[in-house]
Amino acid sequence: MRATQSTSGTSGSSPFQKVGECLYRYLPNGVYYARLKSSGKEIRRSLRTADQALAKRNLAALRAEQEHIDRSKGKLTLREICETYRKTIQHQKPKTIERKTLILGRLKTQWPSGSQTQVAKIKPSDVRLWLSRYNFGAVSRNLHLACLKDVLQMAVDDGVMASSPAAKVEAMKLDKPIRTTPRFEDFKMIVADIRSQKFNADAGESADFVEFLGHAGLGQAEATALRWSDVDWERERIITFRHKTKSGFAIPLYPQLRPVLQRRYAERKGDRVFDISNAKKAISAACKRLGLPAYSHR
Repeated sequence: MRATQSTSGTSGSSPFQKVGECLYRYLPNGVYYARLKSSGKEIRRSLRTADQALAKRNLAALRAEQEHIDRSKGKLTLREICETYRKTIQHQKPKTIERKTLILGRLKTQWPSGSQTQVAKIKPSDVRLWLSRYNFGAVSRNLHLACLKDVLQMAVDDGVMASSPAAKVEAMKLDKPIRTTPRFEDFKMIVADIRSQKFNADAGESADFVEFLGHAGLGQAEATALRWSDVDWERERIITFRHKTKSGFAIPLYPQLRPVLQRRYAERKGDRVFDISNAKKAISAACKRLGLPAYSHR
C-alpha cells in the first residue's frame, strides 16, 4: 500500500491540499480525505472529519481495513457466498437448517441486483431494500436479517470486504406480551381440577407436571428434560439446564416440591421425571371449567 501522487497536475487548481502521506484536506469545508492504493487499486474516501488528529486515526483504520482485504476474492458473488454458508450450517437442528435454507433461497432469487452481484459491492441500502420486499412481522424480519448478517460476516472474515453492509441495520424490537399469572389460590384450584378428571388417563401426570412447574419456577422445557439423576436428595437441590441461555444451574429442592417428587419417584418407570412434555390442553380445560383467565405454562 502506498501514497498516490497529487490530485491535480498543478497545485493551484485543486481544492484539495495534501497535508500528509495519503491525507488530503478539502479546502472549501476543511474535511479530510484519504487517497491511497491497495493491491494496485486506488481508493479515495472521505474521513468524515475536519479534525486533523481524528482524520489521521481514521486513515490508519482505513489502511488496516484495506490490508485485511484479499483482492483475489473481489469477484465473489452473493450466490457463491450463500452456497458456502449453506454448507457450514448442516450440523444445526433440522428446523434451523430448513429456515436458513429458505432464507438463502430468497437471497439468491430475490436480491435487488441479482444473485450474481459481487459481495464487495453490496451496500446497506441493498440490504434494506431486500428486507422491504417482504410483508412479514418483526420476528421473521429479524430472522432474515440475522441470516444475512451471518452470510456477510463470513465474507468479512474471509477478507472479501472490510466491513459488513448489514452491520448497522438494526433488528426490530419485539413486543413483550403481558402474561397473566394466577394467584396461588387459583393455581391450587387448577391443579386440583386437573387431578379430578378421572376419565382422563393423563390427569394425574398432567396435574403433577403443572404442580411441579408452579412450585419450582421452571419452564416446561427444563421440566421435560429432568431425569432422576438430576435430583440430589441428599444436598436438597435439582440440577437442570436452561435451554434459552444454554446454561446449567441448580435450584433448591423446595419443601413444597418434595411430596410430588417423592410420589413420582416411588412410582417411577424410567429415568425421566415426567412422561409428558406439556399440559397445555389440561390447563386450558381447567381454566374454562373454573371460569378463570386463559393461563398457560408461561
